Amino acid sequence: MAENSTEKDSYLDVGGAIRFNYGWLDYGSTDGIDLELLRADLKAGTGPVSFSAQYRWYDGFDAIHHAWLGWQFTPDTALKAGIQQVPFGLLPTASHSFWFGSGYYLGLEDDYDPGLVLSRQHGSTQWHLGWFSGDEYGDARRYRRYSFDIAATDALPYRERDRVHARIEHRGGDTGSQWLLGASGLVGRLQDIHSRQHHRQYAAAVHAQWQHGPWTTQLQWARYRHDVPGQRIALSAFQAPFEVAAHADVPTANLAYDFGAVGRLEQLTCYNNLSMTRPLGSQPGLRNSWQNVTGCSLHKGPMVTYVDWIAGNNMWFAGGPGIGIDDGSPSRWHSRLNVNIGFYF
Repeated sequence: MAENSTEKDSYLDVGGAIRFNYGWLDYGSTDGIDLELLRADLKAGTGPVSFSAQYRWYDGFDAIHHAWLGWQFTPDTALKAGIQQVPFGLLPTASHSFWFGSGYYLGLEDDYDPGLVLSRQHGSTQWHLGWFSGDEYGDARRYRRYSFDIAATDALPYRERDRVHARIEHRGGDTGSQWLLGASGLVGRLQDIHSRQHHRQYAAAVHAQWQHGPWTTQLQWARYRHDVPGQRIALSAFQAPFEVAAHADVPTANLAYDFGAVGRLEQLTCYNNLSMTRPLGSQPGLRNSWQNVTGCSLHKGPMVTYVDWIAGNNMWFAGGPGIGIDDGSPSRWHSRLNVNIGFYF
């Protein structure tokens, strides 16, 4: 629904979404079709000022997705303040599927935190410079959230503090193809909630995307490091804390093909998204994790459906104990079929 004021450059858009999900697992019980999400969206703006917010209700909890206020200084320069997407890696995501890639579960993809981000488009080059104060709730023991953030557990009592982000991306190509080439980095602090001691965290990534006709290729290599004692740290989202390797590389390789309009569908896109988490160094208690998602997205009017086959080896949310960790059990591949049907308004 949209309501426009008498001013030409003012707008107010109210929307939302409802999604249903079905999942078949080869490592656990399978339920029928469930209501997965209710969502409310609000967008507004007048002149150089804009606002956007989204709130979500899941089964068993609710959480904010984003809420930010923006100011467009010039056609090429803007500032956003509030809970917003962290500028790191390929944007908006280094994936095509409903299930995202490994970076999402490590807080490196589609992460939303409170902060300030200055963006500038200079010719074919885009810059982002941001500062973030921590996680969106300021409470590392709150596991009911959308974004994956550092979690405080009894064994690993840490929380996110301030971080500085920088990102650059250059665009090129011609009428037949387009490519993006960029790099991202961050430096920040973690805090032990008991001792109040601070520890450094770092991450960097190089990323590229190439589109040629209906084909899209995405490549990204990220490395993160949390300088905490030991080899593990905890993250959480969707009510569940879990452990991950404290230092690791996260390579990603994705391929997608857009079939365009097919039959009654307005758009059909099929893809394969492969990613892994490779702990740095050969340490006991750590082991590589893999995730591969093969699927298609189908668009028809307000309906968007994802049909994904997710295969994971030692991977959280795919039958594994965490990400990049070794709990002593055999390393096995697990899989699940996930169908998500959403209506967006």
